[in-house]
Amino acid sequence: MKKAIIGMVETREEAEEAVERLQRIADIGVQDISVLLPDQQGTRDFAHEHNTKAPEGAIAGAGAGGALGGVLGVLAGVGALAIPGVGPLIAAGPVLGALSGVAAGAAVGGLAGALIGMGVPEIEAKAYEGKLRGGNILIAVHTENRDAQKAAREVLENAGAHDVSTTAEASVPRESRR
Repeated sequence: MKKAIIGMVETREEAEEAVERLQRIADIGVQDISVLLPDQQGTRDFAHEHNTKAPEGAIAGAGAGGALGGVLGVLAGVGALAIPGVGPLIAAGPVLGALSGVAAGAAVGGLAGALIGMGVPEIEAKAYEGKLRGGNILIAVHTENRDAQKAAREVLENAGAHDVSTTAEASVPRESRR
């Protein structure tokens, strides 16, 4: 059964270390790692536009790839999102596809709603949303077997992640992982 191992880190450096360890130690491919972090710079400047959001999305999307450097920059599908109630975020990996509908206004409930839709229990989803608002970074590892799940959990915990949990994954389409 597909599961997601999710944890929170406080800094971009911790996130980069965790992703690097997931690849090196746990042999997790970049297509199976998602990172969601607050965009502290790029899209904030555009948040007050009340007309169309198209220019915001184009500018934010163009800047998102450059905003993730180093280890995080190798993750698949980097993009910028504006989640209602949470604000501007940068997403990489399968979580980008899952959250894109929320950013476009297709779903109600903000980030917590999207996480619940991915299989995260409601109480944990709300806690993760609150921590993201506070500047923390969410890392999710999408796994298909127990050995990978155990390795991912150990790597996240050893890299300093807190609030590490395992949840059954709803469906993140395979094509969203590329």
